[in-house]
Amino acid sequence: MKKNLLLFPVVLLFLIVFSEKAETIPAFARKYRISCQTCHAPAMPKLKPYGDDFAGAGFQLQDYESPRYFVETGDDKLSLIRDFPLAVRMDGFITYNFSNEDKPDFAAPYLMKLLSGGNLSKHLSYYFYFYMDERGEVVGVEDAYLMYNNLFNVDLDIYLGQFQVSDPLFKRELRLTLEDYRLYTAPVGMSEISLKYDKGVMITYGAPTGTDVIVEVVNGNGLNEANDFHVFDKDTYKSFVGRLSQNIGSVLRLGVFGYYGKEELVNFEVSNNSAITNEVLFVGPDATVTPGNKLEVNLQYLIRTDSRVYLQPSSALPVTDIRTEGFLGEIIYSPQGDQSNWYTMGLYNYVNSDLEMANYHSATLHLGYLLRRNVRLAGEYTYQFTDADNAFSQVSLGFVSGF
Repeated sequence: MKKNLLLFPVVLLFLIVFSEKAETIPAFARKYRISCQTCHAPAMPKLKPYGDDFAGAGFQLQDYESPRYFVETGDDKLSLIRDFPLAVRMDGFITYNFSNEDKPDFAAPYLMKLLSGGNLSKHLSYYFYFYMDERGEVVGVEDAYLMYNNLFNVDLDIYLGQFQVSDPLFKRELRLTLEDYRLYTAPVGMSEISLKYDKGVMITYGAPTGTDVIVEVVNGNGLNEANDFHVFDKDTYKSFVGRLSQNIGSVLRLGVFGYYGKEELVNFEVSNNSAITNEVLFVGPDATVTPGNKLEVNLQYLIRTDSRVYLQPSSALPVTDIRTEGFLGEIIYSPQGDQSNWYTMGLYNYVNSDLEMANYHSATLHLGYLLRRNVRLAGEYTYQFTDADNAFSQVSLGFVSGF
């Protein structure tokens, strides 16, 4: 513990020593010849409201037309992008005591992604990324969808493909910390239902009153491989997701989230290949507070209930009526708003379940410094006290880059 606490000031000093200020133009910024700062704050990949609006408009700037974006073919029904948009994200870290292993480790690259996205016409857009490397493994495609923007000329959008079920809440892929949002990923026995990636359709509507309505219908079993009949869903059930949120003035946004689904669980390690049906329900409120452009507070509370799950593959009988509840709190401070060269933040994770395997409790302090608009150094300290008798801390120092 004392070693970890001594390392943290060294991390902070390393971040403060470096200083350079410039602009850069990866992917969408290259297309429109603008700074990454236009959409990201306090640092990429986190989006500020303008960036959310840009993504919701099918990756198009409403008040600016990109010159010579499409190839002129003489066919108004054909959209060919002149220069296919590509970008790369690469992160790397040096960690100490990660996962309580009591040793330093070079984790660079920690992840590498190949990303592409853009508009194919005024209303049709696409986005995907390929995980070339995540913690030493080739993961493949995660986010990948086709989007139709402003159906019936109102703020009604339709997405078809694969995405994170929790995207309408706080996007895990856009978080600034190495520490995850554990509330969305906590494992409950052998259930494959979570708020991580899934295949389906998502419909979003933005009302003139500042009310956002989002509905999803997904398979409910993550990104499994297709079976011999080319079917991705493992059972006959679909899961239904909804979120309603409302702006209250310019400072507060309140939301409520709900998820309902069923899944068939088969225990192939039991002699009779026992099959059960698990009924899952998520419900909970969320809030974002932004008093000015320097401070942002994100809060999320969720309750999950499962009717029946196998605890592990060797379990002959399922456990029943499992309740899991959790909270995440995130506070981000940028001393000069989106003009800041540095920022600091805290993240608190709390998950408590009837199944001990889902429990998680941690507190994180994170500090970032922008070497460039698209390259930042990050230092992070997490104290993990899920098990009070075996609490430990971990320190990470590294970089996050996009180009």
